[in-house]
Amino acid sequence: MRRTLMITLLGLLILAVPAVASEPAGGDLPHDPAPTADHGESSGHGGLGERFPLWTVLPFVGILLSIAIFPLAAPRFWHHHYPKISLLWALIFSLPALLVYRGEAVHEILHIYFLDYIPFIILLWGLFTAAGGIVVKGTLAGKPSVNTGILALGTLIASWVGTTGAAMLLIRPVLRTNRERKNTKHLPIFFIFTVANMGGMLTPLGDPPLFLGYLRGVPFAWTFNLVAEWALGLAIVLAIFFVIDYRAYKRELPESIHFDDTNVIPLRLSGAINFLFLGGIILSVLLLPGVVRSSGLGLPIRELAMIGLAAVSMFLGPKQPRKDNQFSFHAINEVALLFAGIFVAMVPALLILEARGSELPLSKPWHFFWATGLLSSFLDNAPTYLTFTSVASGYLGTNASDLTTLIGAAAQADRPSGEAILTAISVGAVFMGANTYIGNGPNFMVKAISDEAGLRTPSFFGYMAWSGLILIPVFVLVTFIFF
Repeated sequence: MRRTLMITLLGLLILAVPAVASEPAGGDLPHDPAPTADHGESSGHGGLGERFPLWTVLPFVGILLSIAIFPLAAPRFWHHHYPKISLLWALIFSLPALLVYRGEAVHEILHIYFLDYIPFIILLWGLFTAAGGIVVKGTLAGKPSVNTGILALGTLIASWVGTTGAAMLLIRPVLRTNRERKNTKHLPIFFIFTVANMGGMLTPLGDPPLFLGYLRGVPFAWTFNLVAEWALGLAIVLAIFFVIDYRAYKRELPESIHFDDTNVIPLRLSGAINFLFLGGIILSVLLLPGVVRSSGLGLPIRELAMIGLAAVSMFLGPKQPRKDNQFSFHAINEVALLFAGIFVAMVPALLILEARGSELPLSKPWHFFWATGLLSSFLDNAPTYLTFTSVASGYLGTNASDLTTLIGAAAQADRPSGEAILTAISVGAVFMGANTYIGNGPNFMVKAISDEAGLRTPSFFGYMAWSGLILIPVFVLVTFIFF
């Protein structure tokens, strides 16, 4: 399985080389399916977005409903056939699109695969593989205070190692810490809320939307200005988690919990060398795109570096920590196969939004906060962020490819400042990626790992019920205070 996955990833990269090389030098490799307005005109993106009928988003709706309904209504069927279902919805969109729009459709599908899906899945695979070799050993009691502390730690480091890196590093310790408890269904839900999403707001390393903003001129330290929104949202969600976890802990039968305070084993890390590989992957994301583009090579050097670092971690790193983690590639395989269909099916939704976004009645920061956030819940939050920064730039008359001009746009009598709008877009994209399992890359990873470990997570709609009851009121409060 490992050898097959490695060969597949390398094969995709070999195929990607000519496609990446043909892209203009101004396009940035990581997670970049939605160009700026001026780039869209040159590439024809806006033209297709204007010509796609609205019903072309139905395959995207179909794959979302399949993910929501089949695991609950027909779990055995879904377990055996979800790759075929994902492929079916991708074909329902792509085959008619290729017949009608021919070369333009080919360009869009290759564009989203080579410049979005492949870098996306290689990054997830690299972080998943490197973090899977790190295990925390010692006595950790699954008490509410301990669980809340782990989530708080995850939110602090997520901004520096990325939400995916923090999630892959800490989800297994959380599951192991609470393995003797029975009432734990809420744990992966709040882990997704906090570590996998809301925590990654303070630096461009935290979440892909903010990294794309950094590539388009947003200063690295500008996101520190979001600390008030970050702190308030997380403080409320962590407080709610503590209350829920405390009540769940009190319902546990005493004989089912064997925390022994008299035989404490000191905490220690095993496989700590994998932090070097984890850090190398993160540095590859931060540093290599500029090297590739400025050299004009058009080679996926960043992705090759991530694959190389993860492979060294896997094959040359210590084996025992992976055995202790019960490490397997099942979770990443599931995510890769499902998102292979999702990314293709969402092409018309992204292009329609890009082409017609200026027609939306958006003029206030809170408009952009909710528009960006709600669409980030179902579309990938990185291209959604780019789309709405383009819409905001058009609204304020600034340069969509240089977001420093958006930040510098002063408030006028009838318009807010560009910085206020960019703040709303940034917070919406990061916070509301937590609303569904597909809102941000690590969400589905956490679900898959939790399910594999025997902690059955809620269905798609079941998770949305949790996010609707807990997160939406928090976002409403954030709206009234900040936007």
